[in-house]
Amino acid sequence: MTDTARPRPAQPALDPAVLRQAAEWIAQLWSDDATDQDRADCARWRAGHPDHEQAWQGLLAFEDKLLGLPRDAARHALRRPTAGTGRRRALRALGLGVIALGAGYAARNTDGWQRATADYRSATGDIRDLSLPDGTRVTLSTASAIDVRFSDTERLVLLRAGEILVATAHDPLARPFLVRTRHGSIQALGTRYSVRDDDDTSRVAVFEGAVNIRPVDAPGHAVRLDAGQGSRFSRDRVELPAPVGDDAAAWSRGLLVADGMRLESFAAELARYRPGILRCDPAVADLRVSGVFSLRDTDRALQNLTRGLPVAVVYRTRYWVTLRAAD
Repeated sequence: MTDTARPRPAQPALDPAVLRQAAEWIAQLWSDDATDQDRADCARWRAGHPDHEQAWQGLLAFEDKLLGLPRDAARHALRRPTAGTGRRRALRALGLGVIALGAGYAARNTDGWQRATADYRSATGDIRDLSLPDGTRVTLSTASAIDVRFSDTERLVLLRAGEILVATAHDPLARPFLVRTRHGSIQALGTRYSVRDDDDTSRVAVFEGAVNIRPVDAPGHAVRLDAGQGSRFSRDRVELPAPVGDDAAAWSRGLLVADGMRLESFAAELARYRPGILRCDPAVADLRVSGVFSLRDTDRALQNLTRGLPVAVVYRTRYWVTLRAAD
């Protein structure tokens, strides 16, 4: 199923003190001794400045998305009937601790906050298709997150984590289409291409058309990639283009295509699509893998791997798996 993206305007970073205030208000209203006056005071605080409301909504989103616990369920858990004001104070402190943890994490880890509150995200193992307002198609790979920022002068997608495949649409307003990562920007020249954030670098593969890459610390150093080319880039340099094939986008169809791939690299790629830990014993790391494997059923992919290689799949638990030499 395809989602239709609705971009939201860019928002400046919030003052950590405002985040802490929002956390305190949420904890207060979670407690059993919250009064109508508390709720009225909180409403006035939220209305007192746009940053207050932004912090309030951001922490609720952080709670929902990062902690994975619905607000109603959390609120119910904190409000289980019990006697004594001491118990109520303890529950209120617990609520404050949970939300304040989110606020502190947001203040200290901007990347984590941005991923948790991104416009569009995919869970581990999921592949998600989006349709942007201009008709551009975006596919999110596993554990990926983007923000969409369209204005009168540009169409911008901010890649917060993971990987995306983009098929740009013609824009009657002739606004440039850009994908931006922590390392720089990629401007589409009527194209179909993928962008991946690998933490230390970003990588781009072009399947149709062309793109221009501009590192964030060297914006005047633009490098053009044409169809069939790919490259990595950091904040200050772009590597020489190298050939890429259409198989580099096979993940968008739920497939991993390996052609002489090292087993260690295969395991690292497959691990992105499954929860927990998938490790490769160094003794078999240099074995070569070829074939087409399912990213939607990684357990089946692992079993298929054993049919062509002398390896065993050892499950310590469902979430701790090791590839080692077969007995």
